[in-house]
Amino acid sequence: MAEGVPRRQSTLDEVAELAGVSRSVASRALNNAPHVSRAKREAVERAVRQLCYVPNPTARALATRQTGAAALVVSGEDPSIFADPFFAQVIVGASAALEDADLHLMLCLAASDRGRKRVERLLRSKGADGVMLMALREGDPLARVAEEAEMPVVFGGRPVGSDPRWYVDVDNVGGARAATEHLITAGRTRVATICGRLDTEAGRARHRGYRDAMLAAGLDPYPPESGDFTESSGAAAMRALLARHPDLDGVFAAGDNMGAGALRALREAGRAVPGHVAVVGFDDLAVARLADPPLTTVSQPIEGLGREMARMLVALIDGRDPTPLILPTRLVVRASA
Repeated sequence: MAEGVPRRQSTLDEVAELAGVSRSVASRALNNAPHVSRAKREAVERAVRQLCYVPNPTARALATRQTGAAALVVSGEDPSIFADPFFAQVIVGASAALEDADLHLMLCLAASDRGRKRVERLLRSKGADGVMLMALREGDPLARVAEEAEMPVVFGGRPVGSDPRWYVDVDNVGGARAATEHLITAGRTRVATICGRLDTEAGRARHRGYRDAMLAAGLDPYPPESGDFTESSGAAAMRALLARHPDLDGVFAAGDNMGAGALRALREAGRAVPGHVAVVGFDDLAVARLADPPLTTVSQPIEGLGREMARMLVALIDGRDPTPLILPTRLVVRASA
């Protein structure tokens, strides 16, 4: 370095890179915050010495207010929702990504007034370093509160009628279109759908994919029969479809649990699958593989959804500005169609 030229000050990002940790972990280690492993703390200390890093006083003041936790908020009232195969896989993915950043995972339900108020307090009081919001329905006040929050918020799936800055979603339209096209290609011309809740973006998008495929093939879409992504709702919807359209020969169920319910209702009605009626689901949960017959379905990366949500949140906590992400889907062909 030329004489008289001041040496450039090392940055926290350089410390984190040299230590092999995330920026948020480096920040917490420098500020003696909790929830940082001894090995990572020592790696940060070595990087600081090697780079002669001097912390910025303002950044230090901000970092000391970090909680070391991120919250996953789901719009639901029953705690057993976290045992649902879908949400269980989301939790596994999110937890793994947060562990890499030495962040704890908090789980919150927010459907009742009490639950929503608790989450609103969390968002407004900065009770976590960031929040991941899932399963929001149309008109959910949490969407507005989240957009006004001063802490980072990542949406798992886009809320109806809103365009959040940061979200991770799956290609619901494309997956539903591929499922319906598979039925049509197999010669099915009277294809109905059991759609998910139409006050959710996933429910609407999967119905849109079904309609797109039917119209592109010159077929009239059937009015949808709605379910709530449970097996019992799929069975009830299938019975209603059979009553209205006894000649149908294909069904796209917008969730595997509903698809399993449809298979049960068809079996009870004496309809052979796929002989009389072919069925395709969506999700690729274990229930699809265990169904009788095994359910053809659209596979979405559920664990990947949780992982990418958490990674995006960590990036925001670290001061970066990630771009929204749409994850791909793929058709998995089994015996039902």
